[in-house]
Order: sequence, then structure tokens, then C-alpha cells
Amino acid sequence: MSDEDLYTTQHIDFLEELWGEGFLSPGGPDEVARVFQGVDIAGKHVMDIGCGSGAIAVSLVRDYGAAHVTGIDVEDPVCNAARARAEGAGVADRITIQKVTPGPFPFKDATFDVVVSKDSIIHIPDKEAMAMDAFRVLKPGGQFAASDWLMSHDGPPSDQMAEYIAAEGLDFAMASPERYAKAMADAGFVDVELVNRNPWYADVAAGELAELSGPNRPRWEEKHGKDFIAHQVEIWEKLVGVLRKGEHCPHHIRGRKPA
Repeated sequence: MSDEDLYTTQHIDFLEELWGEGFLSPGGPDEVARVFQGVDIAGKHVMDIGCGSGAIAVSLVRDYGAAHVTGIDVEDPVCNAARARAEGAGVADRITIQKVTPGPFPFKDATFDVVVSKDSIIHIPDKEAMAMDAFRVLKPGGQFAASDWLMSHDGPPSDQMAEYIAAEGLDFAMASPERYAKAMADAGFVDVELVNRNPWYADVAAGELAELSGPNRPRWEEKHGKDFIAHQVEIWEKLVGVLRKGEHCPHHIRGRKPA
């Protein structure tokens, strides 16, 4: 593990306990199903951007019938966890986990039938370059289906949002829905669709905060440490605030490369 890893084993364990085994973003398999609803995955070669600890890659093969999933991420702890999860699920022969460096995807043009991502491309500042590269690696007729954490406006975040991002301590790069839609269209995608998930996650995050700060807090502290949970409660308090005001607005994002 390098000193630069953002998702340590402790963070992975905590997030998986909160969000479900193998999930490093909220909503678990139900939200994943909503992201992929209507997307033709069976028998397809899929790239999973920011595969995390591997639950989605495994689900794409086991539950959605993908022929092969290539999961990419930038950190050793999550890549190692994803490989172990694929092995444990008995689908390692249909899943490749590849550590990559930030930048263009290391694949040839027209490699994949489907490109997906679940709340990972928030770490990619250049949404325009990401959209163009996703378009490039898709085969004609291929589909892009992702979720990302967006900000309701262009320009600098409010003080409240800046405090939340600082508390997270992660390299969040939030774009507005308008910027995302333009990036997708300019890259060449058609049938571009963005769906605001703020109302859903505002309620979910409030419930998560109640879990971490309420009667169950001692159990979380015993397992993860008092200081660690105190910091998570601080983050979630700020998170709920920016969700309630609507500035933090997770979206589903879809598009199709013309045949």
C-alpha cells in the first residue's frame, strides 16, 4: 500500500459495513440495478471504471450475464480486494482487475460493448476528456451507464460544500449536470440522459448519519475506533447539509455511441 492510497483497508471495511459487502458507494445492489436498468449487458464485454472492491464487477458477471468485465482502479488495496472477491465468487476467469494510472484508458479503440461506473468518476476532474475516452473505447452501438456525484452549479463550491469536500479528504471533482450533458454530447454520445438522485440520497444519508451517531454508535466505535467514527459523523453531518440544500446532487448518466 502506498502513502497516497485514499481507500485504506480501514476505510474499505467501514464503507462495506455501511453500504454492503463489496460496495464503496451508497445504495448497494438496488441502486446498481437502477443505474443499469435497460442496459444490454448479457454476453457483453464491460469496462468498470473505478471498480473498487469488486462487488459490481462480480454482479455484472453473475447477475447480469456479462461475458467479461475489465475493472480498473488506481489503488492497490481496492484492486487486491476486487481480485479476492472475484476469486471467492468463482468468476475470476471472467473478470480482469487492472491497476491503472490516472489519464487515458489503456485500451484500444472500440474494445468494449458497455462502459459503466458507480460513483467513481468523481475522482476524474476532466469530465470532457473522460467522456471522449469512454466514447473512444466503446464499440459502435455501445452504451455508457454511470452514476456520479455532481454539484448543482458551475464555478466554485459554496463555503458549505467546500467544508464538506475538505472533511472527506478525497480528490472530489464535481461537475454540474449541464457541463456533464454537454461533455457527453460533445464526445459524440446520443440519447444522453441525466437523472437527479438527490432526493433519494438526501434521505439515505440522513439515515446513515442516524445509524452512526445514534444508539448504535458504540458498536461502530468498538469495531472501527472512536476517533475514526467521530470523523465519519462529522463528514456525514456536512454531507447531509449539502444534500438538503441541493448543491450536492448525485446523478445517473447515460449515453449511447451511434452504431
